[in-house]
Amino acid sequence: MLALAVTTSTVDAAQWAWLGVRIRDLSEQEMDEISSRHGMREGFGVFIVEVMEGTPAQTAGIKTGDLVVAFEERPVTETRVLQRLDVRLAAMPRSVVGERIGVEFGFVVRDAEPGASSALAVSVIVPKSSAERGGLEVGDVILQINELAVATRDALREGLADASLEAPLRLTVRRGGSRLSLILKAPGA
Repeated sequence: MLALAVTTSTVDAAQWAWLGVRIRDLSEQEMDEISSRHGMREGFGVFIVEVMEGTPAQTAGIKTGDLVVAFEERPVTETRVLQRLDVRLAAMPRSVVGERIGVEFGFVVRDAEPGASSALAVSVIVPKSSAERGGLEVGDVILQINELAVATRDALREGLADASLEAPLRLTVRRGGSRLSLILKAPGA
């Protein structure tokens, strides 16, 4: 078990900040196992699924598989508690910012499966999102973001990282044999 101890600081509000971990809540079975193994009345904590390379979490010594049970003597009972902690954060890498902006507009582009036709095909559309309202569909292949042609996954991430959440996102996509221009309204607009 790990009691998380990191220092606080501020990050420029114009940047996305992150600790650099993927986390999940414990299952009922895991909570029962922890309570019986450690003689606790109730098992709790947040499981660290992954610690990304070169992140504040890695610098702080957090490891994949750790179980965070407390922060500054406060119990960490679920992921929402851990996500609200004041910790020293770093600026999110541009590639991750690009993916995050896509999610804010309501779509995800996943890496292609072996043998798939394109790595830039939309794999998820969030219901009632700007992407859905703007006509983007699963399977659309993104060719252009605003005025930038995107032929690679890195170019797609860079194009999205340069996009603003305060302005519409202009996409050119290939759907079947057709080329379409779509405008996705700014999230929350």
